[in-house]
Order: sequence, then structure tokens, then C-alpha cells
Amino acid sequence: MTDDDARQSISVMVVDDHPMWRDGVSRDLIEAGFAVTATADGVGAAGRRAAAVRPDVVLMDMQLPDGNGAQATAEVLRVSPRSRVLVLSASDERADVLDAIKAGALGYLVKSASVAELISAVHATAAGQAVFTPGLAGLVLGEFRRIAGTPAEQAMRPALTDRETEVLRLVAKGLSAKQIATRLTLSHRTVENHVQATLRKLQLANRVELTRYAIEQGLE
Repeated sequence: MTDDDARQSISVMVVDDHPMWRDGVSRDLIEAGFAVTATADGVGAAGRRAAAVRPDVVLMDMQLPDGNGAQATAEVLRVSPRSRVLVLSASDERADVLDAIKAGALGYLVKSASVAELISAVHATAAGQAVFTPGLAGLVLGEFRRIAGTPAEQAMRPALTDRETEVLRLVAKGLSAKQIATRLTLSHRTVENHVQATLRKLQLANRVELTRYAIEQGLE
């Protein structure tokens, strides 16, 4: 499968309340080979359209007329749990970034990103990788390390084996099971078994939630 074929199989919904920006981003995505299956201009519309089209990736603005991007992210993931949200916002405020990630967004880009950076980020998000504008990843990891460092949070952590923790750390870096197997000199099946065991222990549904958990725990 070529890169163009892979992109055509990825459906994207664009959420932004500025029509010209929304249309421009949609056009860039379509020209790059992605399938833009819906657009929305607010929290309510995002939820309704995500429920209808179940997009692979949602590009989410933070400033919306009927709420904010964190609220819209939570609503989209409620109605379409398999969607992956990538924030694309003019704001790089600490509170906005953390609110978006806590609501379930997988990554966060500011609107100053180039078209090439956006296309790469959408592709990575579809693959379950966390993508951040430089500088923001450290902010997120630092905050979640602080939270995870409290005695109460540490006591609540499920017990993972050293190998499961090692695999989890590589999942958080965006590596595929095949890449992890090569890195750790394990079979692909063994890696998948570790991932599934970790999902069961943490009561998580998929690799996206697993990545978010790893970020929250300060694993990198």
C-alpha cells in the first residue's frame, strides 16, 4: 500500500468555528489524499456528526461558540470511542493543552504548524501516536508526572511487570508491535501478549488509551 492509499483510507472530521480556516484545512487534507467526511463548527455539531460518520481522526479547535475543544473532545469520544482527536488551535496556553489531553485528545498542534507538519501529524494520530508542537509534550509530561507522583496516585497504580512497563513505554513513544519486537528482541506475538495483558490490568480498551495512560504516568 502506498502512502496515498493509506491516506485515502483515513477519514477526518474538521471542527473549527471559522469557515475559511475550516475549509482551507479540509482542502489541504483532501489534496494530501485524506477523506474529509465531515466538518463541524461547535461542540453540539461535533458530537452529532462524529456519531454519524465515526471518523478515524478529528482535528479539533479549542475555541468554539458553544463551549471549548475539551468539551467537544469528550463528546466526540463518547459517541465515537475509536476516533482519535488531534487539537489544532491558535492557543498554546498551558490550561488549554492540559484540558484537551485530559479530555482524551491524543496530541496538540498550534495553528502556526506548516501544512507538511499537519499532514504528518494527522497520519501519526491515525496510527495512535501522540503528536505535539515542540515544547508542549514536555509541559504535558511534566504535569502528569506531578499528578502521578502523589502517594495516593502511586498506591492506585496496577502492578505491571518490568517487561510490561518496558513495552508500555515504547507504546507511548508511538512504536508499533513489530518495531517493539525488533527493539526488545522478542516475537511479535509476545509483544502483543504483553500489550493485551497490560490492557486487561489497566482496564483500558485500546492502544490510544494505553498511550494516554503512559503519558499520565510520566513514562517516555
